[in-house]
Amino acid sequence: MRNKLIILSSFILLIVIGIFSHSWVVHTRTTQSKIQTSHMSPIILIPGSSASVNRFDSLLTKLNTKSQRHDISKVWVTKDGKLVYSGKIRSSDEQPFIVVGFQNNADGYDNIKKQAKWLNTALIDLQDRYHFHNFQGIGHSNGGLIWTRYLENYYSSDSFNMATLMTLGTPFNFSESSSQRRTVMLKDFIEKNTKLPSNLVMYSIAGTEDYTDDGIVPVQSVLAGKYIFQKHVKSYTQITVSGDDAQHSSLPENTEVVKLIQEHILKENTNNNFRKPQ
Repeated sequence: MRNKLIILSSFILLIVIGIFSHSWVVHTRTTQSKIQTSHMSPIILIPGSSASVNRFDSLLTKLNTKSQRHDISKVWVTKDGKLVYSGKIRSSDEQPFIVVGFQNNADGYDNIKKQAKWLNTALIDLQDRYHFHNFQGIGHSNGGLIWTRYLENYYSSDSFNMATLMTLGTPFNFSESSSQRRTVMLKDFIEKNTKLPSNLVMYSIAGTEDYTDDGIVPVQSVLAGKYIFQKHVKSYTQITVSGDDAQHSSLPENTEVVKLIQEHILKENTNNNFRKPQ
């Protein structure tokens, strides 16, 4: 009798496992099919240290003109990796804005490592939610460092295609004003730059008040990005802006920066510069 119960229990267990396995396979195939056929290519923005998910509100207001409006969603990543969403994205919006911010938004290389890991968690969840393969990225200040760390340690071309990255006032060598004095972070970035996606189009924007710094970040620290990206991505372009709103905290609202985003990122889809998943 006992043997019969064991056999019956095992048989029922196999049926249950089979049902759940079938459901998982169907769900996975459906999700992958949606990703394969998706035309969505969101612009994902990451603020710098001490900034919240509202950091780009002024920039997004300027980008969302009457003739070209896009949905905005914000993702707040808590210290334990939980995601808090706000805002909605229509499935018909091919280039929505998504801002990813962190509860732990402190400065420092150790925190940048944590934030890059949390970014990976957020992107996986975002893809499952919105079924996109292609995307563009913008990072202000340390946001550009988080993108760089993510690309070298977590990014997979099998899962995503990041067409363009634009960094604004990103201190690739922290506060060092000489490229001869390389920080541990910069050395790490250079050591792993072969992991960068070879089809990435990279724009590094520096702001300057006196051609020395932007009030916080030395221009030479921004320029150090060339040691990371040059010859390892499809193209690397360094641009320096000056004049009104060229200070570090004002860069995202700078008129020239807004035009650069409109020209090189918002119109990226119309240039057919991103590939569909195979």
